[in-house]
Amino acid sequence: MRILLVEDDKPLSCALTTSLSKANYVIDCVYDGASALNALRAAQNDIVVLDLGLPDQDGLSVLKRIRKTNPTLPVLILTARDKTSDKISGLDAGADDYLPKPFEIDELLARLRVLERRLGTASQSVITVKNVSLDTTHHTLTIDESNVHLPRRELMLLKALIENAGRILSKHQLESKLYEWGEEVASNTIEVHISHLRKKMPDDFIRTIRGVGYCISKSGD
Repeated sequence: MRILLVEDDKPLSCALTTSLSKANYVIDCVYDGASALNALRAAQNDIVVLDLGLPDQDGLSVLKRIRKTNPTLPVLILTARDKTSDKISGLDAGADDYLPKPFEIDELLARLRVLERRLGTASQSVITVKNVSLDTTHHTLTIDESNVHLPRRELMLLKALIENAGRILSKHQLESKLYEWGEEVASNTIEVHISHLRKKMPDDFIRTIRGVGYCISKSGD
């Protein structure tokens, strides 16, 4: 999942980026409302985590503009405004969730998982295709009930494919789910990850659709 983090407190933004990256999210960081709106036009973000106290404009104004162009993009408000009236205003403006500061990172992660399930990309925490089961909460993989360790990037790649079983994902789509802005990505990076991943998966589990991308067939296909 690719998250756009809109937070002007740079130490907090940095800490959140570290924690969310460890949880296998790809994080794009901006520090004001205008940059957030520009970022959403340029990137394919799955969720927005939005502070309200931005330096150039109120976060609620940003949220309302997001809703005009993307009414279904999940938005979680993260703010020091903790009055009931503030929460109501945020939810009425179109937020999907509202988490007051200070907060525990585990609670933020839990709320993000709820938003993932609403997206339909992770309707359950354990996704099973054939004899392969991926626990998207604990980031563990089992094949024929045996635990298999995957490096972070391979785990993120498998998660993207298995959550979209039956759909073809292009190389560009997969790169957007694995890498943040500014990271240098070699032209064959996805191919290399796919090659390493295939060595640990059942035969023909990951299919190459020549000239299009990669996919995992649904159970029974």
